Amino acid sequence: MTITEEKTCLCAMGHIFGFDPGTAISLLNTFGNASELFNLPEKEADSLFGAYSKYKGRICRKEVDLAYEELSALSDKGYNFTGWGEDDYPALLKECEDAPCGIYIRSDTPPENLWNGRRFISIVGTRDLSPYGMEWCERLVHGIAQAGAEPVIVSGLALGTDICAHRAALKEGLPTIGVMATGPETVYPSRHSLIAEKISRTEGCALITDFPPGTPPLPIHFLRRNRIIAGLSEAVILTESKSRGGGMNTARLAFSYNRSVFAFPGRLDDLKSQGCNMLIKEKIAEPLVDVEGFITDLSLSGVKKVRKSKSGGLQIDRLREIYGDSNGGQIEKMSEILEHVRRARGITIGELCDETGYGYSTVAGLVSMLEAEGLICVDILQRCTININL
Repeated sequence: MTITEEKTCLCAMGHIFGFDPGTAISLLNTFGNASELFNLPEKEADSLFGAYSKYKGRICRKEVDLAYEELSALSDKGYNFTGWGEDDYPALLKECEDAPCGIYIRSDTPPENLWNGRRFISIVGTRDLSPYGMEWCERLVHGIAQAGAEPVIVSGLALGTDICAHRAALKEGLPTIGVMATGPETVYPSRHSLIAEKISRTEGCALITDFPPGTPPLPIHFLRRNRIIAGLSEAVILTESKSRGGGMNTARLAFSYNRSVFAFPGRLDDLKSQGCNMLIKEKIAEPLVDVEGFITDLSLSGVKKVRKSKSGGLQIDRLREIYGDSNGGQIEKMSEILEHVRRARGITIGELCDETGYGYSTVAGLVSMLEAEGLICVDILQRCTININL
């Protein structure tokens, strides 16, 4: 690991603003980089937060020196650290307004090879996974592996769903990343130490965290950890969950980041399916009723791109089946609208106008046609939701 001034300053910011990442990202956007912030005179730095702020006196060279010592020790152990704005920082994670200033990486794979050109799918759920949930988690990962796209399976290294997803990925030859709620040197629960070591030593796999060394597994740390699981991936799948829990928290975070959310529907009287059924009812999650449909929906059949282009793909073919080739321009516009609805479930007709640049009457007319064909559904507030697997 090459320890630059910027990397060291980003690490120091992680120490200071770990539980207030929004403030850190705002500062980075204002100053352009972390080095500029720590080059401010102390009085000027303190004026950014107010006289009684808990951050008063924290923007100083002492914090940078401590971060440098930490990174040097981690480098000696073979660990890495990548900071916000660096080339080897995950692109999807950087989109999130509460992205971490940096992440610690425990892996034999260089950071730039962990993220670039790869797709990520998170699988989360209850620690008390049922035999049914375990079977379908394994069948899902098997189906994804057989499809050929080889995305990275992301989870939290916890009991139940998390460890089932990691093990299934390793068994199927898929890369997997464990996001930890502790420092990079600590595996929790300790019973997962062997599989954690296997993950860190396997090509394309890694253990990551935004917590500095020495951080214990406190309950609040898991909530902070969940935003990375949600933000790192293009889609989050909830296998089983009660109405409250870490998996529900992760799924809701993913929805707030405009990620695709899926859930296994379950029996109405099954406590472990209450959360999944609730998210489906609230139109936060799409029901995952068959593996093949999920693979088609995310274009995982050996296709490396996250989404189809506006000028081609499965949805163009479907629209041509319905409307024929007589009006290609209209089909292109409908395809574009479908792409926006897929990316931002619940997007309104007004927001579609802003995104596409088309007039209201044009968008409303196209939306009505798509709704009439059952391709999307529109609620009373004019919020649009994808209604089929295209």
